[in-house]
Amino acid sequence: MGVLTPAGDGAELGPGYHSPQVDVAVRLNTNESPYPPPPAFVAALAEAVAATSFHRYPDRRATALRAALAELHQVRADQVFCANGSNEVLQTLLLAYGGPGRTAAVFEPTYALHSHIARLTRTAVAEGERGEDFLLDLDEVRRVVAEAEPAVTFVCSPNNPTGGAEPAGTVAAVASLAPGLVVVDEAYGQFAPWSALSMVDDGGRVVVVRTYSKTWGMAASRLGYAVAPAPVVAELERRALPYHLDAVKQAAGRLALGFRAEMEARVAAVSAERARLVAGLAELAVHAWPSDANFVLFRPRDTEGHKVWQGLVDRSVLVRDLSGWPRLEGCLRVTVGTPEEDDAFLAALAEVLDR
Repeated sequence: MGVLTPAGDGAELGPGYHSPQVDVAVRLNTNESPYPPPPAFVAALAEAVAATSFHRYPDRRATALRAALAELHQVRADQVFCANGSNEVLQTLLLAYGGPGRTAAVFEPTYALHSHIARLTRTAVAEGERGEDFLLDLDEVRRVVAEAEPAVTFVCSPNNPTGGAEPAGTVAAVASLAPGLVVVDEAYGQFAPWSALSMVDDGGRVVVVRTYSKTWGMAASRLGYAVAPAPVVAELERRALPYHLDAVKQAAGRLALGFRAEMEARVAAVSAERARLVAGLAELAVHAWPSDANFVLFRPRDTEGHKVWQGLVDRSVLVRDLSGWPRLEGCLRVTVGTPEEDDAFLAALAEVLDR
């Protein structure tokens, strides 16, 4: 019997995407919402689950969910595509517009799965560098676009893991420069001062990707979506597997939109807590980058980032260790938690730095 060999060189894919999960009292490493959805949502979902015909396949087109999202964003339902988390949306976009002989452009440091999923789909990756402030440098965008002619250009705004939202003029400029799709990943879009949703047009090439995992407090549901030109959505539907979005997920996404006021209140609370967290880091003489998301990138001065990360874990606090990433040497990223969680983090950090 021969040895099974995967297509391509598996080594080029790297180790995959991993965020260590450690048994700790305070977990602030994966940018989840610190607050669950409202109890009324849970009750409504329980009723929907009880009424579900589990012996039948779900609505293949997710009609009700897409209509609800279209109403939320003031677009048409044929401009909405839903999938199992925003990562499956990204994968479907690359299945449709990437692949062998095509290139995706990313600007580092940025969300690791943009390049990882591109490579999974055998799409070449052209890497550009962000500016000193970790925002896009349009001269660098011009260079990458001219050299690589990317079929897909990724713009992460607010950018993960650095936190800053791109100015509207920058995203508009990228959309005018890039020859293919411009995918604006707005996983943290509700925290930002503006959205690229207004740039989506059937005659254009801008696609906005969002998720329910962060501001809606539904990370366990794995639900994401794209708002895109209708012809793009039609291509995505052709690549999606049949019945890929289950009935419970569709119901959860639709029902959540009835609690928009509660979601916006959580966003406001997290934003206010983010300011308090940044102030606390400043008191510890820790450099933190400006953030328009629900996390903060910081670098302990004159201290190795991984040692600080381990010291926090030893005190039952988990943040994301980015100290091995290019241009992020010594950096850590902390999710904005509840006031109690953030107090525990700041106290633990003060102990680690003091030692």
